[in-house]
Amino acid sequence: MAINAAKADGQSYSDINMTPLIDVMLVLLIIFIITIPSQTHAVKIDNPLPPPPNFVPPPPPEVIDLSIDFDGTLLWNKTPVDRKTLQGYIYTEAQKSPQPEVHITVDKFAKYEKVAQTLADLQSRGLKKIGFVNNDFF
Repeated sequence: MAINAAKADGQSYSDINMTPLIDVMLVLLIIFIITIPSQTHAVKIDNPLPPPPNFVPPPPPEVIDLSIDFDGTLLWNKTPVDRKTLQGYIYTEAQKSPQPEVHITVDKFAKYEKVAQTLADLQSRGLKKIGFVNNDFF
């Protein structure tokens, strides 16, 4: 911080040169802007508490295997069924609480129309837990 000792007309004055002071303040401001956000990050833990010692987990849901062969044959738990019988089974299973899971296995060469009809039957009759298995072929 330099102090000018004299003016052009011979009078002296003592003003502080503000440029270095402003440079230092700007550098400090930039340092604070960069470092403060990294210090305020918090790690949130959403893990629930461990279950109590006498906790019994619920039983696994019932699983129904539904297969659709290449020629359109429907297999309900490995038993061949026609579409009308399948709709009756679906309605019966949809009334259960908790609902069973339906695992659908579709042959690689099965017609899309048959798969779409089966899915429509499952959903319209009230089953909600539907999933495709063994779709490594696709």
